[in-house]
Amino acid sequence: MKNREEKTKEKIEFLVRVTDGVMWWIGSIPSLIVHSIIFLTAFLLPIFGIVEFDKMLLVLTTVLSLEAIYLAIFIQMSVNRSNEHIEDLKEDVNEIQEDIEDIQEDIEEISEDIDDIQEDIEDIAEDDDDEDHNERARNVMLKSNVSSNKSDIKAMREVIANLQKRLEDLKTEEENANLPPEN
Repeated sequence: MKNREEKTKEKIEFLVRVTDGVMWWIGSIPSLIVHSIIFLTAFLLPIFGIVEFDKMLLVLTTVLSLEAIYLAIFIQMSVNRSNEHIEDLKEDVNEIQEDIEDIQEDIEEISEDIDDIQEDIEDIAEDDDDEDHNERARNVMLKSNVSSNKSDIKAMREVIANLQKRLEDLKTEEENANLPPEN
């Protein structure tokens, strides 16, 4: 059973590579040159009397129609894969956002604990002035760590916002790619 599934997966991967290759080639300069040569040759054949003009138009129209059908299929396959990729990215971004929210809650709890510890330290400091300097130093270090963590969270939020903007840009590009060309 696994062998059959592996063969099916390999065939799908091969088709994806073929589709990507065709889409790359169609959008390349060599493709433009080949198509231009074919069109030029097709229109020169009737001029030199090799083929009748009506037959050339019939064959050329049929070939171009078939090419357009296959290109539309390849483009749709590419768009579908892009949609899947965008959905995966969205899921990843949502998971990261949830993790950041959890971390932020933890930091807030730690901050509250630090405030409680600071109050305890102040109470102890009233009782003992000699140990006051060490406790203040520890308190400053704890606050510094919390501040650093908050800065890191803010930076992570900016990264998430950038990722979300990129997702929207990808969607817009994808929607523009799906629009029929203007005549």
